[in-house]
Amino acid sequence: MFESFSPAEPDSILELMGLYRDDPRSAKVDLGVGVYKDEQGRTPIMSAVRRAQARLLVEQTTKTYLGSAGDTVFNSRMIELLFGHETDGARLCSCQTPGGSGALRTLIELLASSRSGATVWIPDPSWPNHAAVVAAARANLRTYPYVDPATNELRFEEMIEALKAANPGDVVLLHGCCHNPTGVDLDLSQWTLLTELLAGRELFPLVDMAYQGFGDGLEEDAAGLRKLAAIVPELGVAASCSKNFGVYRDRVGVAALLGRNAEETEKAFGQLLGKVRTMYSMPPDHGAAVVRIVLEDPSLRGDWTDELEEMRRRIVNLRSGFAAALRHQTNTDRYDFIAHQRGMFSRIGATREQVDRLRSDYAVYIGRDGRINMAGLPEHRLDELSIAFASVLDRS
Repeated sequence: MFESFSPAEPDSILELMGLYRDDPRSAKVDLGVGVYKDEQGRTPIMSAVRRAQARLLVEQTTKTYLGSAGDTVFNSRMIELLFGHETDGARLCSCQTPGGSGALRTLIELLASSRSGATVWIPDPSWPNHAAVVAAARANLRTYPYVDPATNELRFEEMIEALKAANPGDVVLLHGCCHNPTGVDLDLSQWTLLTELLAGRELFPLVDMAYQGFGDGLEEDAAGLRKLAAIVPELGVAASCSKNFGVYRDRVGVAALLGRNAEETEKAFGQLLGKVRTMYSMPPDHGAAVVRIVLEDPSLRGDWTDELEEMRRRIVNLRSGFAAALRHQTNTDRYDFIAHQRGMFSRIGATREQVDRLRSDYAVYIGRDGRINMAGLPEHRLDELSIAFASVLDRS
């Protein structure tokens, strides 16, 4: 049977991880893999998470199954984090998933099965796995313009025009905040116009919320989603706790649905759990239990929000510092966009050859598409790194 397989296309990020690991140079810098790093280059365990884990080890008395929906208290706390308290709870349902990717796959499987020939629209550019997940669910894929690679500016009018061609019932995937890979987000006025279009054309919004708290703040980053929830009759959310709780390897996510009414929401929830049962049956518990403890305990939650805000501010400062260093090295403002974008990622505008030169000549690892993980920048080496980037991108 295996002789019929073709060699798999290597995942660019996983490939980059291997190249970085095998590089013997002590000054190497990893700006490719999408994880938060502190000033020592480590991905830390947040203090509230560490304390919640210690409590869980003492309090947990069994490892028996919780059911396909996972930790129901975790689910309700995540609904509050995402939607606040203004959305009708009877219209909402959620289930715990193996990370945000698990939530995306489960929701797209559900939506693709709800109507024959379902089409999912994703932004161009977007996180590469979005297209792969849509293909795996055997849904049709289309793209809408999002960011101009030449200017790093949002193509909002083109985005709206493209979505006017979508058919009623089509799914429109949106980045809730901190767009990956560009860091370019919609402002509230643009969310309002987009919401009106989606509602008027009966399109189904699917919001990928992978970085809540990393943009402008926990509440601010959910403003677009909540704008949608106040107007559209139905939507889906795939949320991840990997970044804002730092529980990457524990695979903690949630799939949420907003229905027209309680009856339709209950039907959708039953179908959602049916998809879960046939895909992975039960979600992993440990990480979600830890997040639940943090969200339930006022002291732990306060510590978590404070530490998350420190992480957010650090990324903002790294952005402004790196933009200033590049401005000094190149004597131009062409990289000032870095300071104005939000979240962990920006695209630097490097060609494939320039990406390879940064790696070979300077031991600087960035994504194949020129994506930089801003959270991976070491504060004390911004000038040094700006010289490397300027040498490759501006002086070659």
